[in-house]
Amino acid sequence: MKNYNIAVVPGDGIGNEIVPEGYRVLEAVAKKHNFNVTSKTFDWGAGYYIKNDKFLPDDGLETLKEFDAVYFGSVGLPAVDDTLPAKDYTFKVRTSFDQYVNYRPVRTYPGVTRPLRTEKHIDFVIVRENTEGEFVQMGGQYLPDEANGMGLDTSIFTRKGIERVAHYAFKLARKRRHKVTHITKSNTLINSLSYWDRVIKEVALEYPDVQHDQMYIDNSTASFVLKPEIFDVVLTTNLFGDILSDLGGAVMGSLGLGGSGNINPEKEFPSMFEPIHGSAPDIAGQNIANPYGQIWSAAIMLEHLGETEAANNIMEAIDKSTSSGVLTKDLGGNASTSDVADAVIKNL
Repeated sequence: MKNYNIAVVPGDGIGNEIVPEGYRVLEAVAKKHNFNVTSKTFDWGAGYYIKNDKFLPDDGLETLKEFDAVYFGSVGLPAVDDTLPAKDYTFKVRTSFDQYVNYRPVRTYPGVTRPLRTEKHIDFVIVRENTEGEFVQMGGQYLPDEANGMGLDTSIFTRKGIERVAHYAFKLARKRRHKVTHITKSNTLINSLSYWDRVIKEVALEYPDVQHDQMYIDNSTASFVLKPEIFDVVLTTNLFGDILSDLGGAVMGSLGLGGSGNINPEKEFPSMFEPIHGSAPDIAGQNIANPYGQIWSAAIMLEHLGETEAANNIMEAIDKSTSSGVLTKDLGGNASTSDVADAVIKNL
């Protein structure tokens, strides 16, 4: 029987509630589909930082390398400088493990009231470049307390980085509805994003069967709200993808519904799977957090590992649960975090 060894990192806040519930679903679907999951849990994150002045131990990355995947919750606490979690945990894992694809799907959940007036079915994937672009954190501050102080961040877009994420997006579109929309703002960022456009257009020529168009970030943001049904695969930069995927969560009805994967497509390193939201410490410990995004992240993880049938089974069970009214407080319901996991497991 095949076994997958999973590193479980609940992180902070509600991560300590939704990750265990998501893992219960993972164990249940594994049992049904005749494979095993084994795991080890690590208490890394902002809470670990408060005690140890670091977000993970010095050998943390080497430890994670031994696993098939990382099942992650969220990182961050009010007592910890908000500039640190991304830099010292999330970005560190993404770049060290060359997780250059951030895969963030957006879809209609049956039974969930959405903020949009449209009843049209929504189903698209945001493919966010995950290791370059605007988040490389190259820059600094010069005389920050002086009248002439300044801060500088430099974006980096390399041919290799653009090509590989573009190929991923176009190959993904071939498995879906054969359409890629790449997001840019090259009319104002005339050096970095005009290069982004150029390289993507070169890659697009290799996929004549895939419809390709380009859209400015302002237009795409409006279109996410006004006509989200037009999108299939959305290819975007690190910064734009971060913002658009949160908007995608809102379009679905709650950020709690969004799952994602930080993916190394070549599987040279483990990929990391997490919901799109934060640690929400204000509601932690109350068993009211929405775990659907965390459970969806488990399905994305299984699909990446090759267990497509099990992944689809989770999604079917999620849909059956939401359509039958198993909704958490953020969705207008009264189901608890554990109630949702119970329902999904029952519906498997």
